[in-house]
Amino acid sequence: MSVDQNGAVGDVLRVENLEVAYRVRGFRSQPRTVVHGVDLSIAAGETVALVGESGSGKSTIGNAILGLVPVAAGTITLDGVDVTSFSGHRRRALSRTVQAVFQNPYGSLNPWITVGQTLAEPLRVAGRSRAEIADRLHWLLDRVNLPADALNRYPSEFSGGQRQRVAIARAIALEPRLVVCDEPTSALDVLTQAAVLRLLRELQDDLGISYLFITHDLAIVRGFANRVGVLDQGRIVESGSARQVCDDPQNPYTRQLVAAAPVPDPILQRERRAHRLALSGDDSET
Repeated sequence: MSVDQNGAVGDVLRVENLEVAYRVRGFRSQPRTVVHGVDLSIAAGETVALVGESGSGKSTIGNAILGLVPVAAGTITLDGVDVTSFSGHRRRALSRTVQAVFQNPYGSLNPWITVGQTLAEPLRVAGRSRAEIADRLHWLLDRVNLPADALNRYPSEFSGGQRQRVAIARAIALEPRLVVCDEPTSALDVLTQAAVLRLLRELQDDLGISYLFITHDLAIVRGFANRVGVLDQGRIVESGSARQVCDDPQNPYTRQLVAAAPVPDPILQRERRAHRLALSGDDSET
């Protein structure tokens, strides 16, 4: 099964039959395949979510697209260019096409340099002049709703939500076609999660950015993503529109993920918990 919509010619991202394998320690040990034959496409301005538990392979797919892990088989095409085997300077040249926002906003920012230096770095590497960089930095702060004095401050001086806004600003500095969002809200409280998701949607509407949104929480993607692929042990076991997958899941694993998603209604939450236990074959009380 795939997260594909017939692979339109103008797709920003197209992944075909992707396999990723990791080396296993030990004499004569064989590599262990952790992603199995995944197909995926994302159109311009579209959000596709990959959902699964920890270890399901969703972040590995994101890392393969970003060039952070090698591909064992299959192809990755960005804006019509096969980048599967790109490395070094050829991969760095893709920074104008694909960027990333990671889970931990503090860990993804250098604590020893100011926000201004963090945001200026990709612009400087891209050859922008000092005047262009200065104008762009103020534009970026305005886009992510951070105060002007943020440029002279360090990441430790901001809240988690503000740090994630800095990370988002860095990701959009060169207006990439695709942003890989790897659990970008999981380290944030519920209200801050909602604010960050609103920001991502606004940026998508204004800039036409596409998102690959990686998460373990189906409840988040229902109103945010266009399409969803559910991963279990490196394989896509269900895919479709976000509402279809969230409201009428067909695969037992997907139904477990839906039942595990927290809801504000305590009665409905108890019903979901009972359903989840029934699916797992455990009717014991805790």
